[in-house]
Amino acid sequence: MRILSAALAATLLLPTLAFSQTLDRIKESGEFVVGFRTDAAPLSFLSDNGPQGYSPEICVRLAPSIATAAGLESMDMVFEPVTTENRFEKVASGEIDLLCGAATITLSRRELVDFSAITYVDGTTIALKVDAPESFEALAGQKVGVRSGTTTLDALNNSLAAANIDAEVVEFADHTEGMAALEADEITAYFADQSILMNLVLAREDAADFKVFDQILTVEKQGFAMQRGDTDFRLAVDAGLSVLFEQGDFEEVYKNTIPGARPGFAIEAMFLLSPTLP
Repeated sequence: MRILSAALAATLLLPTLAFSQTLDRIKESGEFVVGFRTDAAPLSFLSDNGPQGYSPEICVRLAPSIATAAGLESMDMVFEPVTTENRFEKVASGEIDLLCGAATITLSRRELVDFSAITYVDGTTIALKVDAPESFEALAGQKVGVRSGTTTLDALNNSLAAANIDAEVVEFADHTEGMAALEADEITAYFADQSILMNLVLAREDAADFKVFDQILTVEKQGFAMQRGDTDFRLAVDAGLSVLFEQGDFEEVYKNTIPGARPGFAIEAMFLLSPTLP
């Protein structure tokens, strides 16, 4: 994908921005390498048309600002698929310049990578069969599913312990396996981010047989991950994101990539509290 530098972005970036390790790499290669999740629809996924979803679309719109910061009139944008297991290691090693997937910002992850300003707010919730009790306490003694290697796994274990609920946690390699287990009654409930569960259920032919809790158990603040300590690149990313917030791109991308969804309080707060332009 060929990205042209935007004049508007050039005027809004700080003129004294020093070259960073990442910007140097982008300038030398002429490529902006972006990591994305292939299986986290609607936020980040792979379709027959290539990378799709909320986060990849935001990064496509961010790219002109990155080109300008790197001193390039044009550059190639390269999408690199990542997994939940290797995504942060690929960022830390410099294999990818920016992780544009669905990544919750946590202190433990910040020991390995840095994060941009908040780009999305989600929350852990539950998918169940439509006739299942709508009560977290009803999961006592049941098998519940979650994807391995995610913050949702930690949130689920913490929530069960806090509520003193004895449930067997079954880990799955991906969401498709988890939903298949729920369909087959091998588990009573499947835990994931609300946006992911809504998309998984709505995409099914038997969507009417399932339900997703309206309430969320956690607030998951997400951002784009980058190499730790590269403050100049982080400033370039946040400056570009500020432009997109100011121009209304975030709201437009939300409506385009999550059709029919209405921004909740947390998303509205993100729009309101976005970084201020110079």
